[in-house]
Order: sequence, then C-alpha cells, then structure tokens
Amino acid sequence: ALAQESAAVASALAQNFSPAHVVKELNRFIVGQNQAKKAVAVALRNRWRRQQLPEDMREEISPKNILMVGPTGVGKTEVARRLAKLCEAPFIKVEATKFTEVGFHGRDVDQIIKDLVAVGISDTKRKMKEEESAEKMHFIEGRILDALIGKVSDICREHFAELLALGALDNATIRIEVKPLPPKQPKHNIGAFIIQSTKPRTPRFKYMTVKEAIEYMKNEDSEHISSEDIAVQAVKSVEQNGIVFIDEIDKVCSTKERKTFEGASEGVQRDLLPLIEGTVINTKHGDVDTSKILFIASGAFYATKPNDLLPELQGRLPVRVTLEGLCEKEMHQILTEPECNLLLQQKELLKCDGINLTFDTDAVTEIAKLAVDLNRTVENIGARRLH
Repeated sequence: ALAQESAAVASALAQNFSPAHVVKELNRFIVGQNQAKKAVAVALRNRWRRQQLPEDMREEISPKNILMVGPTGVGKTEVARRLAKLCEAPFIKVEATKFTEVGFHGRDVDQIIKDLVAVGISDTKRKMKEEESAEKMHFIEGRILDALIGKVSDICREHFAELLALGALDNATIRIEVKPLPPKQPKHNIGAFIIQSTKPRTPRFKYMTVKEAIEYMKNEDSEHISSEDIAVQAVKSVEQNGIVFIDEIDKVCSTKERKTFEGASEGVQRDLLPLIEGTVINTKHGDVDTSKILFIASGAFYATKPNDLLPELQGRLPVRVTLEGLCEKEMHQILTEPECNLLLQQKELLKCDGINLTFDTDAVTEIAKLAVDLNRTVENIGARRLH
C-alpha cells in the first residue's frame, strides 16, 4: 500500500509539479526553511509550465536562478538535492572554491557541465535499462520458470509464477544458458583465430540463484542499447532538466575594502557569468546549451554580503532566499520528524545486532539542547552537530 501511494505521488508530481505538492514532499525530509522550499517549488513549477508552451515561446524563457543565503548546516544543499531527486533531474553539487579563472592552475568552470553530463549519462542509462527490463520481464520470467520447473501444467506454472513475483523463489538455484566465452587468440597464428571465430560456439551454462539470474538477463538484454542514443537523451535531459548547486559562492567574493586574490576569485565569478546566463559547452558527448539549466548558488556570507558579488552575477541569480539558523525546537524536530530521521537510523542499525534501542523524551531534548549550545560556544555547524 505504501509503495502504491508513493507511486501515485510520483505520478502526480510528474504531471504538474504543483508547488504545494513539492513543498509537501520536501517537508517529509527537511525541517523548516519554508522560504527556500517555496522558491525551489516555484522554480520547478515554472520549468513544467515552460515545457507546455509552443516551441518558439519555450526557447525564449529561461529559469530564474536562485541564491540561498544562510549559515552552514541549515539545509541549503539538502533542499536542492531533494528537489533533483523528486523530479529525477540530473544534479551535481560543486564548490566554488575548487575552480579558478581560465589560465590559472586548477579546474575551469566548464568542468561543471561536463560532470553534469556524466551524471546525466549514468541516469539515462539506468532509466533505459529499467524501461527495457520492464518490457521484457515477461520473457525473463518465462526463461526462469523453464529453468526452474520445466514443462508442467498451466495451473502449476501459474502457481510458480505467483511465487516468483512475490520473491519467494529468489534463493532457489537454477541452471541457465549464459554467453559463451570468446575464443582465445593465438599469439602467432591469426588465420587459425579467424577460422575459430567463425565456428559456432558451444553453449555455456551456469548455476546461479533466481535473483542473480533475473539481474543477469536484465543486463544481457540491455547491452544492445546504443551509446549514441544514451548520449543524445542524456544531453537533452541535462539541457532541459539539469540542476547545478554551487556551494560556497561567498568564498569567491570579497568586500570592496578587502580585495583578495585567492584563486583569482573575481575571475571565477566572471567565468561563471556566461555559464549561468547561457552558453554552449563542448563535451565528449556533444554540445550542451546551459541556458535552461537551473543554477542554485549558496553561501553563508559571514565575512561578506551577497551585494559583494559582481553586479552581473547578482543579476543572474534574481531569486534570493534567506535560510535561518536552527534553534533548539528545530534541532528536536530534525531528530524525530523527518522520514528516516537520525534516531530511527540508529535504532535500525543496532537492530541488526539484536539490540532494541529506545530514546527517552528527556534524552532527545537534551541532545537538541547540547547541539545548540555547542554551535553557540564552539563553532556553528548547524544540524551536522547532531551527527
């Protein structure tokens, strides 16, 4: 029932990406920060709206990129990461301090898009494999049943098919035909190798569990997917749905009174300008237009202010949201409310060793209070203090 409910929610989001639905889904994992949640939810909704428009109008509309301002450990990265996971978009997080101005020793900002394409290739390959395996699952089940029970009555076969669908036969061992090994190439006699290659290969069989056999057949059936098709779809997915999260953007800017050279920081900002505004980056998988990619930049801005960024860069990050620091109440909520919260994680981990762990209410309150006190007196690292 839970799986059906999750599938229904995912289907509804895929159809319209309603901001209310997006915020509701983000609330399952993130405490507070409603302003940031609403900003990314609206950005996602606008992306869906743009895709509904005629092509000539669609090309004229670009996403409104976001600048998140707030102390470390309050959920800036998590909001962006959960958003990308929610809409199954290619996502990459980078740190602005890892890049240098073109011509200096270090990474160029173009590498951001190249890495995003690599993520898109991986995601696209996985999705295409899942689609292929879903279509051929009936054929795979037939092969498994043939190896497991052979020729039997239809009633018996249906019974075993139900058991297979339920996973009751996953650990059963079967013998299936696998790919024959390629012929060994002689060191000196190439002619003999060619003749040997043309001969029909002897069928090869292998024993494995039903679960392993299903995975093997899925991978076997998906090997024929063209790398070129994967690359084309991945580039399109990156261009239309990609999300780039640039962290520590405050570290590459400085106040007017205190200019720093570290990594030619102002040069990094200038290199980011065309990337965020929209340019074409050449990758080994093809050219990528960055004009429709959603960029989310973030920074704590302890020593600087958002206004210390280059004016041109500020203009390319028009949506600015502020994330507040975490109080004791919110620390307590982080420990107890999100799905797979920290307390639940510890309980499940120790349950593997047969230990039944429980937390008293007073103990949870004290953990939250201690985390806030340490953040105040030592160094403020936000919710990471709870770990």
